[in-house]
Amino acid sequence: MKFLIVFVALFAMAVARPNDAQIVRLDSDVQPDKWSSNLETSDGTSINQDGVLKDVGTEHEAAVVHGSFSWVDEKTGEKFTVTYVADENGYQPQGAHLPVAPVA
Repeated sequence: MKFLIVFVALFAMAVARPNDAQIVRLDSDVQPDKWSSNLETSDGTSINQDGVLKDVGTEHEAAVVHGSFSWVDEKTGEKFTVTYVADENGYQPQGAHLPVAPVA
């Protein structure tokens, strides 16, 4: 269910931009215990993710998603990329443009 919410939110964000971007690639493979999806648009936006259920059938069953999304700033032409892991420890994004907390 989390996968669906994240995918729909990212997909809506990618296609709701007020420009004439077209979807140039959209793939998905959904199995009972794993899934993957890839989206690319003509304006340079891309969303990729792979997920798997771990510890299926136990008290500790959880979804683990590895993915990334990228976009190109319309004003500067700079490409931004965020890679992430979403698992039982939460959403963990990384990107060169994201701030990092100082070491305590």
